[in-house]
Amino acid sequence: MPAASNLHELQDHIRSRYENLSKRLQQVARYVLDNTNSVAFDTVAVIAKEADVPPSTLIRFASAFGFSGFNEMKQLFRINLVEETASYTDRARLFKALDGDKQIPEDPLHILQEFAHSNAQAMQQLAARTPAENLNKAIDILATAHNIYIIGLRRSFSVASYFAYALSHLECRPFLVDGLGGMFREQMNMIGADDVVVSISFTPYAEETVMASERAAQAGAKQIVITDSQISPLASFSDICFVVKEAKVDAFRSHSATLCLIQSLAVALAYRQENVS
Repeated sequence: MPAASNLHELQDHIRSRYENLSKRLQQVARYVLDNTNSVAFDTVAVIAKEADVPPSTLIRFASAFGFSGFNEMKQLFRINLVEETASYTDRARLFKALDGDKQIPEDPLHILQEFAHSNAQAMQQLAARTPAENLNKAIDILATAHNIYIIGLRRSFSVASYFAYALSHLECRPFLVDGLGGMFREQMNMIGADDVVVSISFTPYAEETVMASERAAQAGAKQIVITDSQISPLASFSDICFVVKEAKVDAFRSHSATLCLIQSLAVALAYRQENVS
């Protein structure tokens, strides 16, 4: 089994395999599921003592879930803790606290270089790992849609709003589901069987975006999902699911790869419409 890419995915793996783990590994499983903050902050020695297992059991547990060591698995707990902190100032402060004596460069040029390098890698991975058949099927779905409903909230909102903007310049009927005035349910209730819903969400997944996918499934609409894991709550509703692994610098995630995918879909759809007309 490949290692999980985020804490929620790891927790799902642990729960699904819990009954088949040895007694010792079940002890570790219970501890890491119930003490996420402690796993993020504490040393391996402290975690082993609190879980009442030898440190070697922690290493075996991590290996059982595809990690090279417990500290690699522990990193998912640290990243999740930081990402749940809403304030960027507090997020930076917490990341420093987690890294202890490690020197974190704060020079603006260094930060720019780190983001540029990480984003370049993320987009190369996107191009290499996105199946051509998924792209072609997504264009087919978009080209035949009566209406295209697009939802992406929080950090995904900028990508969703750009996609709605781009599609508005094509022969499409895009609608941005933004819940303005608390009208989420009313906007979702407009979704019909001949429509397409494009949902964009990354962990922690926006409740309203999951709700939109559920509503689309009830209406019989086609769904294109852009998310970060095949076990995302959105993936099970999708006709096409694009898994995008975004760049991360310290505690901060980019969305450059997602925007690249969205732009590619919009331009490919434009060429499709030109060839049809």
